[in-house]
Amino acid sequence: MLLNKIGRIIDAAGATGYTVMESGGKGSRNIRSSGEPAVSGTTSNIKFEVLTPTKDMAVRISDEVAARYFDNYSGIIYVCDVMEVLHAHKF
Repeated sequence: MLLNKIGRIIDAAGATGYTVMESGGKGSRNIRSSGEPAVSGTTSNIKFEVLTPTKDMAVRISDEVAARYFDNYSGIIYVCDVMEVLHAHKF
């Protein structure tokens, strides 16, 4: 499954974790949603969020994901500087 393949790329780059969410929306190709509430569905649209300690790690992950999958799958990658991450405890 694509979710697992992308997860392995993130892990191999050295990231300590990621979050996966089901996604949907509306754009130039109308509304896109699998209608499935589970991220594990094979037809689900998914969104990964990965926080990395360095921009180099983020670029390695994004370059590999784009090279392997963007010819056959839709995708958007954002690489942003994050000033601070707020959370209640380490997760």
